[in-house]
Amino acid sequence: MGYGPMGRCAPLRCGLAAAVIAAVVVTSLAEAASRTPPPLPVLPVPTAAQLKWQRREVIMFFHFGMNTFTDLERGTGREDPATFRPAALNATQWMDAAAAARASLVILVAKHHDGFCLWPSAYTRHSVRATPWRGGRGDIVREFAGAARARGLDVGLYLSPWDRHDERYGREVAYNEYYVAQLHELLTGYGSVSEIWFDGAKEKNATNMTYHFEEWFQTVRQLQSSINIFSDDGPDVRWVGDENGSAGATCWSTVNRSMITIGEDGIGKYLNTGDPRGKDWVPPECDVSIRPSWFWHKNETAKPLSKLLEIYYNSVGRNCVLLLNAPPNTTGLVDDADIARLREFRAAVTAIFSTDLAAGSTATASSERGAGFAASNVLDGSDDTYWAPTSEDGRRKGGYWIELRLRPADGAPAAFNVVRIQEHVATGQRVERHEVYVDGAAVVANGTTVGHKRLHRLAAPVAGRTVRVWLASRRGPPLVSAVGLHLDQFAASMM
Repeated sequence: MGYGPMGRCAPLRCGLAAAVIAAVVVTSLAEAASRTPPPLPVLPVPTAAQLKWQRREVIMFFHFGMNTFTDLERGTGREDPATFRPAALNATQWMDAAAAARASLVILVAKHHDGFCLWPSAYTRHSVRATPWRGGRGDIVREFAGAARARGLDVGLYLSPWDRHDERYGREVAYNEYYVAQLHELLTGYGSVSEIWFDGAKEKNATNMTYHFEEWFQTVRQLQSSINIFSDDGPDVRWVGDENGSAGATCWSTVNRSMITIGEDGIGKYLNTGDPRGKDWVPPECDVSIRPSWFWHKNETAKPLSKLLEIYYNSVGRNCVLLLNAPPNTTGLVDDADIARLREFRAAVTAIFSTDLAAGSTATASSERGAGFAASNVLDGSDDTYWAPTSEDGRRKGGYWIELRLRPADGAPAAFNVVRIQEHVATGQRVERHEVYVDGAAVVANGTTVGHKRLHRLAAPVAGRTVRVWLASRRGPPLVSAVGLHLDQFAASMM
């Protein structure tokens, strides 16, 4: 209908259609022309691999080796490989531990300080090849990587620089060549590796040895370009400066790598807090074991839930990723009790954060940059959208702020004792000070940095109709991706 001969559009209708199309095009062009561009990044900013790593939040470590059988934490390097007899080793069961904690990345200690290798390295006899396990034909690295990928988990590896077994240790060129050769084995023979772990740990009276870290790092980059490299100074992920699972109350993702010497005494505080003037984006990773020690010992048990939750608040809740160690026992399995504790830990975290009491709120702010940067973005559950104020806010009395007007379903404000604030760190870390007010009254929480995630656990639950977050930043307008309110029903046992 409405078409003339040969199916062509009737002149009047063709003209109307053309006018409608033209109007739509003009409107679309006008909208595009008025769209506000995002603010410039504040350098440095994370790489895509670093950003993916940060959003993991909880990852897993597995310490297993000769120390498991000798009941030591630091082996001598003179252990007899014949004592390595994990009769029931099952790497798939290890992944049950990772799944219990809902980790997305698992890191295996492929070689600890005793020099014993969990894969049949061609460059040493001190490996699983010399053991009775699997008749000397086993490869724990291969079983670990295969089990992880079967569960959809990414793989990481730790290769200790300090080696108390190898006779080349102490001969600078010879040992560094040996170390690089083993890097080649691990990074070419076991598929994609998402993180590789280096440290500078060794005893003060250990043999003097110069590690060629830069050569190692560049070798790693050449073999796997998207990997994250961990060490005291990164270059991608840094040590947090302690093994307690606790970052500084101030925690910048930025440092100056030139100020850090791997393994040097006295760098812990700098690593713990980071540097607001840092030129390098090297966020911290909090490594801690669920047990008192890194390796399994019969007389030890897992930390209580209250301690694991405290660690979570002090790591993930302070702009870090939590690397939680679960050591397999002498049979080659993670203790059932340890897996149960990890499952209890994850269930508690889920219970706390699965309900956001700020959901359904109305968000207002000191200003909004324009279309696409509304205050309401902090409530949409996405890390990729964010509220951006205008730069003028920072020069006005009152500064930057965002406020949530809560809408409880039954009309009564719900009580909360956890405040969650998240920056859009993809464009840099900016917030250097912040305060949280309820109903315009006294401050209920305050702090310095925010970063990827800042969690404030209040001394007692509070309730109100408005929650305002005030922010200070000299590095450009703060960009906030989320503000959430939660009730931690486990808090009484943690305080």
